[in-house]
Amino acid sequence: MRMIGLAVVLAVSLAAPLAADAQQAGKAPRIGFLSLTSRSDRPPLLDAFRQRLRELGWLEGRNIVIDYRYAEGRVDRLPDLAAELGRLKVDLIVASAGTQAATAAKNATDTLPIVMIFVRDPVGTGLIASLPRPGGNVTRVSGTAGLEMFIKQLELLKETVPKLRRVAILSNPTNAYHQLAIREVNVAARSSGVQLQLLEARGPNAFDGAFAAMAKERVGALLVLSDAIYGPHRTRLVDIAARSRLPAAYGLGDYVEAGGRMSYGPSLLDSYRQAATYVDRILRGAKRRTARRAADQVRTRDQPEDCEGAGLDDPTIVTRASRRDHSVSEE
Repeated sequence: MRMIGLAVVLAVSLAAPLAADAQQAGKAPRIGFLSLTSRSDRPPLLDAFRQRLRELGWLEGRNIVIDYRYAEGRVDRLPDLAAELGRLKVDLIVASAGTQAATAAKNATDTLPIVMIFVRDPVGTGLIASLPRPGGNVTRVSGTAGLEMFIKQLELLKETVPKLRRVAILSNPTNAYHQLAIREVNVAARSSGVQLQLLEARGPNAFDGAFAAMAKERVGALLVLSDAIYGPHRTRLVDIAARSRLPAAYGLGDYVEAGGRMSYGPSLLDSYRQAATYVDRILRGAKRRTARRAADQVRTRDQPEDCEGAGLDDPTIVTRASRRDHSVSEE
């Protein structure tokens, strides 16, 4: 695998101290954990979040309480779950992961601090004013990346298939961020002479129909926009793409771990650990503003030939790592 560094901005706008209220004698801080998926989806991510909390001195069930709410893949359930967390009087909400959960949390409360995990363009989707100064009650953003990521994914596909002329984009119409991404990729595609075919899938039941349309249109490659609903079904997506002989680019490394061709995007594990650090800072009443740029790893499978007929099987794998870090603190 080839590892390519991607600079990702992690923004922190530290809120007013909560420690005095949340840590009164006999009262453990209470946080709400809101997710579009289920508890069984990617257990290592939740483990990373909880492990980091333990490293920072927060032991679940002893000096901190976590109320979990899972929408089980149903976007329509998120508003009620977010409102329920507000009624429980939690001290903050962790929105995991993606635009839909973050939007539901923000719509449910304008007072509780919100830590957003893996929201790709929180500024473009209107969740925050800017990364260095989010404004409002969205006080942390962990694992965000700019729209240029999709341009890079398109470039990787063109490197893989030099004569590429038609690329399918699989998106979820319920994800506001996907509309921004599609506009950005459209501009890049026109300048590089690539024609895009836009296909939508609100969930796994729509995958087969989308791939049937790709076959009918004879597309040469696929770009899958990352979505919390797609994540639990990544193995199926990768398998269908392989059976369809389509080289595909994804936004998360775990698609490559599931057998996918290439990915370009932030590290989910790092994002969850960073989110726990932000929770710690809020609960301890940190008072400074910090903007942090962290390097994320991106994975691709390099193969000597292109798709059908072009040797997608048994790829030659090469590994390279490149990392850049930059941080700025403003007292």
